[in-house]
Amino acid sequence: MGNISDRDSSGTAIEPKGAAGSHIEQTSDNLEANINLEAKLKNPLDGLSRTELLSRVETFCAEKNLTEHLPLFRKGALIAQSPDNYASISGPEALDEEEKAVLLKEVEHKWRLPARLFLTIATCSIGAAVQGWDQTGTNGANIFFPEYYGIGGDTAREKLLVGLINAGPYIGSAFIGCWLSDPINNWIGRRGVIFLSGHFCLWPVIGSAFCHTWPQQLACRLLMGIGMGVKASTVPIYAAENSPASIRGALVMSWQMWTAFGIFLGTAFNLAVFHTSHNVNWRLMLGAPFIPAVPLVLFIYLCPESPRWYMKKNRYPEAWKSMIKLRNHPIQVARDMFYIHSQLEVEHQLLAGSNYAKRFVELFTIPRVRRATLAAFTVMIAQQMCGINIIAFYSTTIFKESGSSEVQALLASFGFGIINWVFSFPAFWTIDTFGRRSLLLFTFPQMMWTLLAAGLCTLMDMGTARTGLVALFVFLFAAFYSPGEGPVPFTYSAEVFPLSHREVGMGFAVATCLFWASVLGITFPFLLDSLGTVGAFGLYAGFNLVAFIAIFLFVPETKQKTLEELDYVFAVKTSEFMSYQCTKALPWFIKRWVFWQRNAKLEPLYEFDRVKEAEMERRAEAERRAEETGTVTSTGTNLDEKKGLSHVNAPNA
Repeated sequence: MGNISDRDSSGTAIEPKGAAGSHIEQTSDNLEANINLEAKLKNPLDGLSRTELLSRVETFCAEKNLTEHLPLFRKGALIAQSPDNYASISGPEALDEEEKAVLLKEVEHKWRLPARLFLTIATCSIGAAVQGWDQTGTNGANIFFPEYYGIGGDTAREKLLVGLINAGPYIGSAFIGCWLSDPINNWIGRRGVIFLSGHFCLWPVIGSAFCHTWPQQLACRLLMGIGMGVKASTVPIYAAENSPASIRGALVMSWQMWTAFGIFLGTAFNLAVFHTSHNVNWRLMLGAPFIPAVPLVLFIYLCPESPRWYMKKNRYPEAWKSMIKLRNHPIQVARDMFYIHSQLEVEHQLLAGSNYAKRFVELFTIPRVRRATLAAFTVMIAQQMCGINIIAFYSTTIFKESGSSEVQALLASFGFGIINWVFSFPAFWTIDTFGRRSLLLFTFPQMMWTLLAAGLCTLMDMGTARTGLVALFVFLFAAFYSPGEGPVPFTYSAEVFPLSHREVGMGFAVATCLFWASVLGITFPFLLDSLGTVGAFGLYAGFNLVAFIAIFLFVPETKQKTLEELDYVFAVKTSEFMSYQCTKALPWFIKRWVFWQRNAKLEPLYEFDRVKEAEMERRAEAERRAEETGTVTSTGTNLDEKKGLSHVNAPNA
């Protein structure tokens, strides 16, 4: 990536694979070496001869006390090297029919998983639901507890104290929880961390139902926030490390879906307990989020520890015992363990000579990493600027301020919870179909006008029509948020950093998101009192516009990009990326979608996009000719293969 023009081993000049032009910035030799290692991570066994590979297997089994499984590991290593060509393995390592059937079933029926893996997935889903319900406890209680604590007046101090109590979990997460995750994970493992964080989401939550003063309530919510931050940083990693690659992406996405489900449960419970005594109902609302934390702490130790964590600790026999519970057959265990071991060796080279503090500083000093940090920061802060958490925290207060009765306000909040959860399902399809950047650029204008419309409807005369229209536009806002800015920030931030900086980069991104959530929680009661409902909604509609512009200028697309392509994407100078968007992409969009000029063409920014575009045109032409003649295409693939009849031996992506 360093030089615009490189040469192969024969001295022949080769074309750059990154951006077309001279705007790829030079980077350090160390980062260049890291990029080469990361490319190797895509398959660290690629290029090894069979003899060399099997020699490594024997050394591995001898060193890791796994010699009893040597025949399996010999087969597993050959499968890991070329996953789609397992049927052609010959010699003593040839697979029997049972092993072939297991590997074929893994492709054709990817959700046929062992019971312990399903338990692990369910437990992680409970962890996400805990996160969502924790956020909505104060949503309904906000219209009751300020008066009890003597902070229900109209002074700026009282409004800010109400905001501080609402923001307590996010303060605890952003300043303590997120940063404790790495060292605690290193000490006690994934299960230990989830068990510990579950207790922080259990006892302080119960305590919050019995608090008699606002400082006591704030202390409980800060403790709960520590657990939320540690859990949010660990559960997705635990789920990903325990899962087969075929379902790993879906599990990463499911965190947002089950968090939304927790929000829905919280709003439903708030509505259910409304008619109890007014000195009891808000305490139940604050204390109820302990309910899903109970099965979380009970079930987590029925789940196997992450095999990858065991292997990092050089506890390979225990990793085998754990992995055998998470896969259907020992051949899958041998394949995955040897592959993970090979990846860990490369990661060790990648992180050698570095430390957490140094990598944190490099988030802002290495150009390629700095641009990824800017992009991740932008999508994370945009999640708070869009206004979703003013609804998640204060929807009941907002609906009451707009003229609804208390029960109507809680009912409208319940409707928001349903919409937020139901519309999180399309994200499984939209995020990889339309892309991260495209989803954000489409949904932010929609969130802007729906928020503005909801605010303007509060200017109507009091009545059912006013309440209904405010609720309608808030529901539309949630419907646009859930498949767009809901899942994108965490997915995007997890993939833009090079592996050497992924852990610290993700920690910074999550802390950014939670810190600004706390700022929003603290300030919104004051804003609502100062500006009114229409002013507060109008302000956040304006923030949506600012976020839209920032995304347009600073956030590149990452959909279906390889590790190597991502390095080139973020090697382009920010000024050049902004110039391209303003002078090429925006005029093309206006010509194509405003004036409907079908012949308008967008010049690609990156050289590999030009190559892909040319390849797609070549394949389309080859397919057209093949259909006309019924012959084999120029790529050597016949029509039956293009219909997917030879998926077993397809090349490994």
